[in-house]
Amino acid sequence: MSQNKNTSVASSTVTRDLRQLDKGTENIYESIVVIAKRANQIAVDVKEELNGKLSEFASNNDNLEEVFENREQIEISKHYERLPKASLVAVDEFLNDKIYFRNPAKEQE
Repeated sequence: MSQNKNTSVASSTVTRDLRQLDKGTENIYESIVVIAKRANQIAVDVKEELNGKLSEFASNNDNLEEVFENREQIEISKHYERLPKASLVAVDEFLNDKIYFRNPAKEQE
């Protein structure tokens, strides 16, 4: 996921030209499947990275009466909340030809 931290992906919704999305696959639906699968990969990577960082702060003695705020843990969480959504990163990667994909069904034809 560290590669996605340096990208200049818009953090909000951007209007896209659908004709741009099918330029690599010649099929809009296939392009959307590729983008969706890449977005899932990115989301899983980010979640694993976040859980790894937050696990450093986990304690075995958690109970409801003894809840305390850890400033570093809050800052880490805020940082990950500010990252662009996985779907936006995947669309950007797809449009900039940064995703390798293949369709075995097309290769057999």
